[in-house]
Amino acid sequence: MKSFIQPGDALDLTAPYDVASGAGFLVGSIFAVATISAANGADIIGRTTGVYDLAKAAGAVTQGAKLYWDNTNKVLTTTASGNTLVGTAVRAAQSGDATARVRLGIVA
Repeated sequence: MKSFIQPGDALDLTAPYDVASGAGFLVGSIFAVATISAANGADIIGRTTGVYDLAKAAGAVTQGAKLYWDNTNKVLTTTASGNTLVGTAVRAAQSGDATARVRLGIVA
């Protein structure tokens, strides 16, 4: 097929701010998890599919909840307003937990 470029599960992007390996980041409306650390403006490869443990905001998360990226605080949240939908929680997390387990991509 002449139009196929790549599967799209890993994308070459430009770091929108300093990003640590394994951290989430948002480039426009593309959410990804960094495969390496990169400084603001540097080239970075971001994974756009899969299941990851990422930093979360305070508050409990129920299994199956929609998770959004709070780009100001660089954390997952269940608050939709002003945030970008990035995936679904695959297990519950308590309010005091530092991370939530999220499946990126398709959200029902």
